[in-house]
Amino acid sequence: MSSPVPPDFLDLPPRSVKPRVAGLTHVIDPGSGVLATRDLLASASAHIDIWKIGWGTAYVDSALGDKIALLAAHDVAVCLGGTLLEIAWAQGRADACLAWARESGFSHVEVSRGTVDMSLAEKGALIRRAARDFTVLAEVGDKAPGEVLAARTWPGEAVADLEAGAWLVVTEGRQSGTVGTFDAAGRVRPDVVEAVAGAVGVTRIVFEAPKASQQAWFVRRFGADVNLGNVAVGDVLSAETLRLGLRSDTAAVVRRDEAGSDTA
Repeated sequence: MSSPVPPDFLDLPPRSVKPRVAGLTHVIDPGSGVLATRDLLASASAHIDIWKIGWGTAYVDSALGDKIALLAAHDVAVCLGGTLLEIAWAQGRADACLAWARESGFSHVEVSRGTVDMSLAEKGALIRRAARDFTVLAEVGDKAPGEVLAARTWPGEAVADLEAGAWLVVTEGRQSGTVGTFDAAGRVRPDVVEAVAGAVGVTRIVFEAPKASQQAWFVRRFGADVNLGNVAVGDVLSAETLRLGLRSDTAAVVRRDEAGSDTA
């Protein structure tokens, strides 16, 4: 059976295509198998830019090499999650971790300090070290709830991370969407978002936003080409519909007749 012709009969917001520099979709992988990854890429690879292998799952995944090769074949950048690098750094094994990541085929690494006690100066040094061999995403924020001073402290940290060599800054939201950029109920904290965006510019930020309501907020605020992070592997196409106004959360439809004229 031949593939259906892609539809083009709707007026949709402008949307960048791969390889993108804006409008990135950054996926978090909790440990998906190779077959599940292949199935997703068959329908959604055009909408995935960065695939973060979360937490320490890369360390225990016996099929990691096959997964990385599959992602690379679909032009999806593979990122090592920051938690594993933090743990390695705390044990004095950061260089060993980065060497292993390079040999394994990772193109990107996340540098964070949300799990272990790490100073800003130490984080900057780790970013500079990682940037020799990888594209670095630097995460700002704590993984614990109740970070009340984020709007004051994150902007300076974000600026310092970029100056140290990070490509993009990632705002903490976790997989739960209830910390950092969000309150305990999952609502966006606009003061935090605007403070970081004002400091480094929205195009240099990946906003972790695991929930559809959060993704919709960022699309409404910054447009279809906002960078969204920690999108669940099963929500990639859903997130793309939010970007394109194909869900009621972001739809802004002008009613027209069949001749293409606006109707009252």
